[in-house]
Amino acid sequence: MAFNQQSQNASVRHVLSFDVEEHFQVSAFWSDDRRQQWDRLESRVEQNTLRLAELLEHFETKATFFILGWVAERHPGLVKALAKQGHEIASHGYGHELVGSQTENEFRDDVRRSKRILEELTGEVIFGYRAPSFSITDRTPWALPILVEEGYLYDSSIYARFQPSEKVGMQRGVQEIVTAAGPIFEVALPTANLCGIQLPTPGGGYFRLLPYSASRMVLKQFEKTGTQFVMYLHPWEIDPDQPRMEGPVISKIRHYLNLEWTEQRLKYLLRDFTFAPVVEAVRPIRDMCRARVQGGTVASAVSG
Repeated sequence: MAFNQQSQNASVRHVLSFDVEEHFQVSAFWSDDRRQQWDRLESRVEQNTLRLAELLEHFETKATFFILGWVAERHPGLVKALAKQGHEIASHGYGHELVGSQTENEFRDDVRRSKRILEELTGEVIFGYRAPSFSITDRTPWALPILVEEGYLYDSSIYARFQPSEKVGMQRGVQEIVTAAGPIFEVALPTANLCGIQLPTPGGGYFRLLPYSASRMVLKQFEKTGTQFVMYLHPWEIDPDQPRMEGPVISKIRHYLNLEWTEQRLKYLLRDFTFAPVVEAVRPIRDMCRARVQGGTVASAVSG
């Protein structure tokens, strides 16, 4: 993608990101049997993602799209279209398997495979990764070093100060983590204090569950402290007509809740706040990516 020069002088720009996967690939509905049926289920990811792209174009906003390699193989035109429009393309892994369900070698193969697919389609180096269901935890200490070894500059898979017994502890915002393999930036998804309760920021299901006024209040709170908000959604979340999947009742409630309101709430968000992709909004990552591009790393990395 081309780096927006205006981002150097802009005030607080929040991060806008989308995890590009099919409606039937969410972890709540995942099973080995269903995995075998994926190619026979109705695909809606391309039409939903293109709808998001149209919405972003209307508001003159770019975003980071974390795309599954599985989706990219089946919808190469979608990946190319997003890249051509100036959005950042990043990796969501290949098959939406939780990091903790894989061995170290399986995880390495997964992130390497998805990176290669996306780079071949875009002709650009893929800098970012987000684990399915934010599944990098203190039980997978090998994950970040592997990402470094596979050429990723940043990860965005960890909630800040949320479930410290399960999630790797992080502060708000962006941190550089030094691993045995070298440094990597962590673009943490901050938590927010809502009525005295520490909760994940209103992205995904929380964005659908809470009224828009709550999301707006949280972003205003972040702006007062000069902290960037990391917003995430999935293309299926703007699709109230998607086929209904079988699964546990609580999973179905969480997945299908308020789908008919998501697009309008996203319009309000884009109207009220300024967003950009990770590689534009986060200055240290932007500078590192720009240095790599200007140093000629892109062509050699993609061709190699």
